[in-house]
Amino acid sequence: MARYTCSFTIGLSIDRLQPLLLELLQGCDLEIQYYKSDYILAREIPGNVSFSKSVKVEVFIDRSSATETESRMSVIVKNEELPIHLENHCRKMFEFVKQEIEHSRHWHLIESLAG
Repeated sequence: MARYTCSFTIGLSIDRLQPLLLELLQGCDLEIQYYKSDYILAREIPGNVSFSKSVKVEVFIDRSSATETESRMSVIVKNEELPIHLENHCRKMFEFVKQEIEHSRHWHLIESLAG
């Protein structure tokens, strides 16, 4: 199973973060499956790639460390594909989502840590 993670510190209040994240993920051709105040689950729209390559994105928003001007979140991008090649579909989607978060005009990126 391919799995890529990244953590972000964003210059934005936590109350404004979730609606903007929902919009950003939908703009990445991801379908929102479930969300609550500190968690979002999205998946690639069925039919674009085979089931094993279909990507799921989980976003965990850290409410305990949030301030009025800063929010932290972790993003996990995963699928059932074996990451045999460095250039696999899951990695490409991870890089795309990561780039969209880092370059969003809706907030100021303070820190990005890929793991």
